[in-house]
Amino acid sequence: MSFRQQSSRRGVNRQSPKVAPDKKAKAKKQRQGAKYLQEQTLQMSSQEVAQRTLNSIERLGNQIFALSPFSNYFDDWLISLRQIVEEFESNLAISVDEQFQKTRTQIFLDVMEALAQSKLAEANLSTEAKALVDNNHQITKTDQEYAEKTRELSNQRNIEITRQTNQLRQLEEELDAQQNVKFKFYQFNEKKRAQEKLDKLTKNLVDAKNKSALTLKNFATEQEKLHDNYEKQKQELNQKSDRLHCELEKLETDTSIPARQTACNALTNAINELIKQTPPT
Repeated sequence: MSFRQQSSRRGVNRQSPKVAPDKKAKAKKQRQGAKYLQEQTLQMSSQEVAQRTLNSIERLGNQIFALSPFSNYFDDWLISLRQIVEEFESNLAISVDEQFQKTRTQIFLDVMEALAQSKLAEANLSTEAKALVDNNHQITKTDQEYAEKTRELSNQRNIEITRQTNQLRQLEEELDAQQNVKFKFYQFNEKKRAQEKLDKLTKNLVDAKNKSALTLKNFATEQEKLHDNYEKQKQELNQKSDRLHCELEKLETDTSIPARQTACNALTNAINELIKQTPPT
């Protein structure tokens, strides 16, 4: 039984070399392909390399992110742009100077900062949306409070006016009754007391009418003050609502487009300037 197991292992060892030629052929093919690409790259002039790079940069500069949140695309976009520039710089037909490296570094710093600002603005989207909901709720609450206070003020005015009207009617009736009192010619003291009462009733009636007029004026002033405060608060809330709507509308579009286009245009100018200074190959 031991002999069979050894024989089996020997059989496996005899079959394994059959796989090796396939692997060697595949590796040889890959080396040939890489060598061919390298030869093709070496045959390209600096102008051709630059033009190929510029075409790739232009495509990235014109890229539009259609779906929100747009910040999800920023990292991949930056990686693509950096790879394009690195391939350009590593090409043997290109000789990169210190000025180009400095310009390229600053361009990437600028666009990274701009994209970071856009990402921060998008992060505030939920905050702005919540603020808009709260503001709309406050507008509704303000309308309800104004309607409630107006109703309360109107009820108070009606109650007070009714009370004062009844008081005026009572004074008028008493005054009318007092004016119709008849006295005999010898009832001097009764006439005097009646006159005093009549004068007092007349004065009370005048005071009551003045008080009623003042009450109406005070209620009108209070109503005007309540309305002015309501209009002022409502205007502030509406202005805030408009501002929040504008902010949300801006965040619903890709605000990174200008910054990305600026970076790509700057890289294009830097590459063109570098190629001008590069002798033709």
